[in-house]
Amino acid sequence: MKRIIAMLLAVVMVFALCACSNGGDNGGTDAKDDGKVSLDFVTGGEQGTYYAFGTVLAQQVSDKTSTSVTALSGNGSQANVEDIAGGNAQLGFVQSDVMSYAYNGEKLFTEKVTDFSVVAALYMEQVQIVTLNPDIKTVSIGAKGSGVYFNALDLLGAYGLTENDIKPEYLNFGDSTDSLKDGKIDAAFVVAGAPTPAVQDLSTGKQVYLVSLDKDHIDSLIASNPYYKEYTISKEVYNTPEDVTTVAVAAVVIARNDVSEAAIYNFVSAIFNNINDIGHAKKAELSLDFASSITNVPYHPGAAKYFAEKDITVNTAA
Repeated sequence: MKRIIAMLLAVVMVFALCACSNGGDNGGTDAKDDGKVSLDFVTGGEQGTYYAFGTVLAQQVSDKTSTSVTALSGNGSQANVEDIAGGNAQLGFVQSDVMSYAYNGEKLFTEKVTDFSVVAALYMEQVQIVTLNPDIKTVSIGAKGSGVYFNALDLLGAYGLTENDIKPEYLNFGDSTDSLKDGKIDAAFVVAGAPTPAVQDLSTGKQVYLVSLDKDHIDSLIASNPYYKEYTISKEVYNTPEDVTTVAVAAVVIARNDVSEAAIYNFVSAIFNNINDIGHAKKAELSLDFASSITNVPYHPGAAKYFAEKDITVNTAA
C-alpha cells in the first residue's frame, strides 16, 4: 500500500511540475507561446509603399513570434476597412483620415464602422502632386471615392477650387503613374510614403516635379482638417530641382476587434523591439511616440498592453 501511495504522489508531483511549467510567464516581449494564429494583412497596390513595407513587416512578425502574418495586396484604405469589417482580413493599412471617416461614418462611409481598432501609426504619407510637365492641365485625382480623391478635394478646396475647375481624371494609383509616363495626363495626386516606388520608377527616366503648397493654404487646410500635417519632401528623394512643401496623413495599421490580445501584442512587439532588423527604409521613421499618437480611434488591447510596458498610455474602447 505504501508503494502504491508513493507512486501516486510521484505522478501528482509530475503533473504539478508540468502545470507550473506551462503556466509560467509568457508575457515577455515576443510572447512566443501565445497568439499562435494566422492573420491576413491587407496592404495596397504592388507599386506602393503599403505593399512593400507591409510584406516586410508580415515576415518580421512571422519570423519572431508565434503569430503568422500574410501580406496581401489591397485596393486602398476604404477597401481595407471594408475587408476588415467583412472578415476578409484581420489587419490592414489605412490612411488616418480614412480611418476617421470610417469610425465617424463620414464622406466615404454612410454608416459608422467601429468593429476595428488601432494597432500602431507607422509613418507619414505625403500628398504628392506629381508631374512631368510644369504646364498642368489634366490631373488624376484618384479613383472616385478613394482616399486620394478626398485628399485631392481637400487640397483643391483650400485653394478655393473644386474638381469642376480642373480637367479631372479618376485613375487609381498604378494607372495614374502609367498615364503620366505615357503623356496621357499632366499631373497626378499620389498619397503614399515618399519615396514611393512608382514615382521613383517614373523619375529614373524623366525629370519629375512635385507641386509645392504655400504656408497660408496649408494652415487653412489643417485648420479645417486637423489630421493633416505640414511636411517637406527633400529634393534628394526624387532628384527634384528643390525641396517641396506639402501635407501628409498618418499610415496606420488597424485590426479587427476580435483578433486576440496576444496576437496583436506579438505584432507590435515584433516590430518595435526589432526595428533594426526590418529590411525597409521606412524603419527609420518608426517611433513609439508616433505609434501611440492616435487619439480619435481606440487602440486594440494587445497594442495597449505593449505600450503600457513602455510607460505609454493609449486610448482603448470602454
